Amino acid sequence: MTTHPDHGAQDLIPRPERTPEAVRTALARVAPHRLGDMERHKEQALATAIQDGEIGHLQAWLTHWHAQVEIERRPDLSARHHAALATVHGNTARTTQRSDPL
Repeated sequence: MTTHPDHGAQDLIPRPERTPEAVRTALARVAPHRLGDMERHKEQALATAIQDGEIGHLQAWLTHWHAQVEIERRPDLSARHHAALATVHGNTARTTQRSDPL
């Protein structure tokens, strides 16, 4: 696990190393319901990498899921992220109203 700046909130878990197994393990702890999405996305990235002959697709996959873990491991950031997504997708009824700005 790596060190990270103090952002004034309690992290659910430490920031994982940037490896597929570390990210998968961290996601299983903070958002296990997303593991299926991660696996499907990995299979798509792998197929595209093989088709194009470029590893960049796999690097992008790892970057994306490392970022998802970063969001989900911080309750403050996760709440703001989910509220923003709900607003963008027009389903704010499913989120708690917050008084602080995004």
